[in-house]
Amino acid sequence: MAAVNVSLQVIPCVPENQIYPVVDKVIDLIAKSGVKYEVGPMETTMEGDIDTLLEIVKKAQEICISEGASRVLSVVKIDYKKEGVTMDEKISKYR
Repeated sequence: MAAVNVSLQVIPCVPENQIYPVVDKVIDLIAKSGVKYEVGPMETTMEGDIDTLLEIVKKAQEICISEGASRVLSVVKIDYKKEGVTMDEKISKYR
């Protein structure tokens, strides 16, 4: 299957001093998944098979809850086209 891009922003409902540690655990999940990814100041963008990336999104919600969040607000963006899409094609000219 062609690669897609999925951007994920998680906002765990935890005390302010716990937000970054919870988000760090989600980024660790993404890093350990083996998919290509890039962390930004507001979201993390991943590249890979859509089923794999959506499974990561699901697990990210579970991590936030297991880390004490009473609720998780998430923003998910998907860039999909039949022939595939890569992060490099979108940002390489800026690097």
